[in-house]
Amino acid sequence: MKRMDQRVWKVGELAAEAGLTVRTLHHYDRIGLVHPAHRTNTGHRLYTESDVERLYQVLALRQLGLGLDQIADLLEGAVPMAQVLTAHRDYLAAQLAATKDLHALVDALATTAQSKPETSTDHFLELIRRTVMVDDTIKNYFTEEQLTQLAVRREELGEQHIQQVEADWAVLIPQVDAAIAAGMDPTSPEAGRMAAQWMELLEGFHGGDEGLRDSMYRMQAEESARIESEYCGPSPAQIAFITAANTARE
Repeated sequence: MKRMDQRVWKVGELAAEAGLTVRTLHHYDRIGLVHPAHRTNTGHRLYTESDVERLYQVLALRQLGLGLDQIADLLEGAVPMAQVLTAHRDYLAAQLAATKDLHALVDALATTAQSKPETSTDHFLELIRRTVMVDDTIKNYFTEEQLTQLAVRREELGEQHIQQVEADWAVLIPQVDAAIAAGMDPTSPEAGRMAAQWMELLEGFHGGDEGLRDSMYRMQAEESARIESEYCGPSPAQIAFITAANTARE
């Protein structure tokens, strides 16, 4: 029985207040990370204050770089909230220091650029390296040289192109999901069309560079749950479907 004075959140309400997607909360429920304490008579999820604390633990540990499987194992031992908060605080302190260093570099370059427009390209390459180094997860899969290559490539493509690619992914992934749900044959022409577009979008990321492609595939394989739940990326089922469709059209 829940206390009469205890606050509860429906899944949509909690997602909105926490800045997450409903899909993420559904995923966490499905894999056993954050189960809602109650459900309505019609089956709708109801989260309590203790569920919110549990959700914070998951997100804090995720930001510390732990995988969802590791987090599940860790939380089975009922990690004290004080321990999670301390670790999270120390991580954010390190991130804050890195951001301050980056701010100082940008500030210095901005001042230099005003008085000396021909600022050395090496300075901007250093800025690129420092910028992309902020995300520790990405650093686990890509070398600094690759990250610099990606940053330069993004600059060359331009933000308008990047936004169009993101929009294309947002359309294609649900289409593949619907094809799987409908039982579409991966060897069909329609599946082949989706696979061709999928590979074209990936090509836009790695530019045909085998090293970048392999690093990207490794990150997808090892971080698939996070990519799916936090960034609405492709699921293993979607990737398997596209792989089969791509093989059939080759």
